[in-house]
Amino acid sequence: MLFVCYPKCTTCQKAKAWLDQRGVQYELRDIKQHRPTYDELVSWHRASGLPLRRFFNTSGTLYKSLSLKDRLPDMPEEEQLRLLASDGMLVKRPVLVGEGFVLVGFREAEWQNTVQ
Repeated sequence: MLFVCYPKCTTCQKAKAWLDQRGVQYELRDIKQHRPTYDELVSWHRASGLPLRRFFNTSGTLYKSLSLKDRLPDMPEEEQLRLLASDGMLVKRPVLVGEGFVLVGFREAEWQNTVQ
């Protein structure tokens, strides 16, 4: 599994502790140092079944400074994906990518039902 996070984020810290407590094996990637590529984001979006807006870190300062709340509804999907790929801090985290699933954000019940 691939665990994409921002180590300073408290939600990411909780998710990492949750994985560690259960002995889940994963590769850790710091989203700020190694942001997701456009192709990864396309793949993750398709595999997740989630609306693309769920991939945006709506509480982040960059999201707010770019006025994305107002801009995203009219922005083409490809442009949204390129924007997400341009800066890891725009991406909602953590992201957990496993065989047959992609989880965005840490919702313990969802992770419990998905991660074996």
